[in-house]
Amino acid sequence: MVEFTLPKVLTEGFLKGIPAQRAMVDQMMSTGKIKSYSLTSDRSRLWVVMKAESEFEIMETIAQFPLVDYMEPDVQELAFHNTQEHVLQFSLN
Repeated sequence: MVEFTLPKVLTEGFLKGIPAQRAMVDQMMSTGKIKSYSLTSDRSRLWVVMKAESEFEIMETIAQFPLVDYMEPDVQELAFHNTQEHVLQFSLN
């Protein structure tokens, strides 16, 4: 899991980079690289759960983020991460 500290002052450069960041996150979620992406209500911290073999791989992934220059990452290895996957339910009616 990566906990990012976000800037206290959101500059124009940061705000302009948000759409590209969201697109990158959506793409990484669709491939399973990112498992979850959460922002605190005060917009000061971001939590990202990623699937990776090493901290180096996580840092390589973070380097691709459009907003990487505005965020301070703190990588923590998780023992487990429970989630409820949304599975389509088929009706035979």
